[in-house]
Amino acid sequence: MISASSDPIAPSIAPGLPAIQVRDVDFCYGSTRVLKDITLDVPNNEVVAFIGPSGCGKTTLLRCFNRMCDLVPDARVTKGEIIIEGANIADRSIDPVQLRRHVGMVFQKSNPFPRSIYENVAYGPRTLGEKRVSVLDEVVERSLRRAVLWDEVKDRLHDMATGLSGGQQQRLCIARTMAVDPEIILMDEPCSALDPIATAYVEDLILELKEHYTIVIVTHNMQQASRVSDRTAFFYLGELVEFAETRQMFENPANQRTEDYLTGRFG
Repeated sequence: MISASSDPIAPSIAPGLPAIQVRDVDFCYGSTRVLKDITLDVPNNEVVAFIGPSGCGKTTLLRCFNRMCDLVPDARVTKGEIIIEGANIADRSIDPVQLRRHVGMVFQKSNPFPRSIYENVAYGPRTLGEKRVSVLDEVVERSLRRAVLWDEVKDRLHDMATGLSGGQQQRLCIARTMAVDPEIILMDEPCSALDPIATAYVEDLILELKEHYTIVIVTHNMQQASRVSDRTAFFYLGELVEFAETRQMFENPANQRTEDYLTGRFG
């Protein structure tokens, strides 16, 4: 259970409960309201895609889930709740550093540390106090295997991570995120800087990872959303227009604005 004085999230999210519950959330940058009465559930062990034109609020909501928006002056949830493991993580009493141990994030541009491949993955566990080499070795191998990168780098773990290709760097960042055992992984346009082959690797990886994690992905690529997600949320001008199973939304959207966006009439 989340609290202000302890590790904020229990070791696993209770079966049958949504991984994330968003209830009537408004979010403002200063006096500008950028999210308006957002309510949705992100189910456990599913991939949920957020789509919509630039400036619609999808990335803002994603960053609310691990309090990355705290880094922007005068940015805040002004109404509603974001509930993870029974607690409102938008409450300022919740420690965002502790929260991010359980809600990891992969960014649009791969950002490996200027260190070795091994040290990139071991960084999180080391920061949390793990010093045993045998445990770190196990975490590094397990995380790289889950990121489908182990076979490509196992013989050069102590080479600089910046020497990897763009697609490998992004999978390394995913491995680094997994090394601290989060329950939820947020992905902000993770393939936008990658070529088609690297994108396919990451998309295949996302489909495999949902066995272990709940994944929320922001994407401008409609084909990507249709390939990897179980459910899709369409945002427009700060409002959640439609949230449905992906196949249903793409084949038979319930809202005319959704259909117009999916068919390229705007956005």
